[in-house]
Amino acid sequence: MEPDNPLLDEYVLSLCKRKRPRVCFIPSASGDADHYVVRFYRHFHSGICEPSHISLFRRDCGPGQVREHLLAQDLVYVGGGSILSLLGVWRAHGIDEDLRAAWRAGVIMCGVSAGSLCWFAGGLTAYHHDPRPYEGLGFLPQSNAVHYEEESDRRPAYHAALLDGSLPAGYAASDGAALHFVGTDLHRVVLSRPNGRAYRVEAGGGQVVELPLEAAYLGERPKIALVA
Repeated sequence: MEPDNPLLDEYVLSLCKRKRPRVCFIPSASGDADHYVVRFYRHFHSGICEPSHISLFRRDCGPGQVREHLLAQDLVYVGGGSILSLLGVWRAHGIDEDLRAAWRAGVIMCGVSAGSLCWFAGGLTAYHHDPRPYEGLGFLPQSNAVHYEEESDRRPAYHAALLDGSLPAGYAASDGAALHFVGTDLHRVVLSRPNGRAYRVEAGGGQVVELPLEAAYLGERPKIALVA
């Protein structure tokens, strides 16, 4: 989502133990759009990692043995687009269980927009229609709301879904804010934009409570102490 801002990409690569990590891109939410695949290889080039991608809409590209390929990765990066299309094609091909096996084996999972929404128990989809709840993979037991401050209808729809019980308590993030989980627990929030924000959001007693989360801006330069 930020082609000229590598801060979040650099952050997820820094979590990998291998010097040249194996990174697999899954662009299912965009229908394996060519421009998205090209953009991935442009940023995750062979000079910094070993890039690959899995295509479910093209017969002539992508690895044949998906589970084996995923288990051999250090990082799986899921692109944005339609969360409903992504989940539908994954479940049809069994990719959801392949990803679960890789996650349990310690492969780092990440993504933007739909690629963030997919890991949670549920969230909101607003692709081609008003925001409405969906059922995610459930790796993380919470709910998730993305583009929280960029799209005006996201916040009220998320609140309504929490109040009526359609979604469990969870997290909301503006663009440029990344939620870093270790296991199923939130470890930290990092930002690629200094004004990014993230929240813990839950309902109780007929009200919704938003708790702003402490976040670290990744572009902050270390302060240098001056000695007179």
